[in-house]
Amino acid sequence: MARSLTISPLARQAGVGIDTVRYYERLGLLPEPPRRASGYRVYPADTLQRLQFIRRAKNLGFSLEEIRELLELSRQSGSGVSAVKATAAAKLKDVEERIAELERMRDGLRQLVDACPGHGAAQDCPILNALSGEPQ
Repeated sequence: MARSLTISPLARQAGVGIDTVRYYERLGLLPEPPRRASGYRVYPADTLQRLQFIRRAKNLGFSLEEIRELLELSRQSGSGVSAVKATAAAKLKDVEERIAELERMRDGLRQLVDACPGHGAAQDCPILNALSGEPQ
């Protein structure tokens, strides 16, 4: 696709909202496009690939600031790949730590749910007692 796009087709093809495109522009993740005499933005064809890159990176858990760094590294020739790998490795470590924390939360909740009979007085509920810090 070698033609330029206005914002609506661009957003639709990238799978994002129009407001998202404008937001990424304000953040500098997308370069400000030229405008027609009518005031409509006209995006170069490569903007679609950039938007898809951003969307995929977000789906992998990268923050917008991390995505900005990745985009900058993608423009560098040679030395950028090791920095990209380091950024991805740091993100992987963060995801693994969050998974471990979620597993601890799941195990704690499972114990509370299993201990609760689901009937009786509220003051005897092991879930409420655990949340309020009262002995069970």
